[in-house]
Amino acid sequence: MKIHDLKPADGSNRQRKRVGRGIGGKGGKTAGRGTKGQRARGSIPVGFEGGQNPLHMRVPKLKGFTNPFRVEYQAINLDTLEGSGLTEVTPESLRDKGLIHKGAYVKILGRGQISRALTVKVHAFSKSAEAAITAAGGSVEKVPLPFGVRPAAQGNQHTNR
Repeated sequence: MKIHDLKPADGSNRQRKRVGRGIGGKGGKTAGRGTKGQRARGSIPVGFEGGQNPLHMRVPKLKGFTNPFRVEYQAINLDTLEGSGLTEVTPESLRDKGLIHKGAYVKILGRGQISRALTVKVHAFSKSAEAAITAAGGSVEKVPLPFGVRPAAQGNQHTNR
C-alpha cells in the first residue's frame, strides 16, 4: 500500500447539504429556515440572544490589575545572617554566599537571634530586625533603590517628542 492508495472509510466523510440552491432537490425555497421572521433572513448576527445581554458581554474580563510600581524584596532572616558567618552584609556578599538571586532587592526580617555585631547595608529592614542588629552592637544602613522612589512603569510608555 502506498500513500496515494489511502482513502477514508466509506461513509465517514459526507459532503454538507447545500441548501437554497433552487427547487431541484430538498432544501430549496426557504432552505430549512421556515417562513418569514427574523431568523428566516440573514440580518441576525452570530451570538444574538433576542435583545438579552449576550454571553460574550456577560462574562467578566480582565479582573484586577498588576501594579507596575511594585517592589519585590527577597527576605533574609536574622538566623540566616547568624549562620552565614558574614561580618559585613551587603547584597553582593549575600549573592556570593548563594543566599539571594542576582539583582534582588534585599529586606532583613527579624526571625531568630543575633549574637555578634554586624554591619548591614541592604535595601530595607523590618523594625524588629533593625532593633536586634543595633542591640547586638551592629550598625544598619539603607542602600537606596537604583530607581529612586518608584521604578519606571512597564508597558505602554508615552513620551513627548
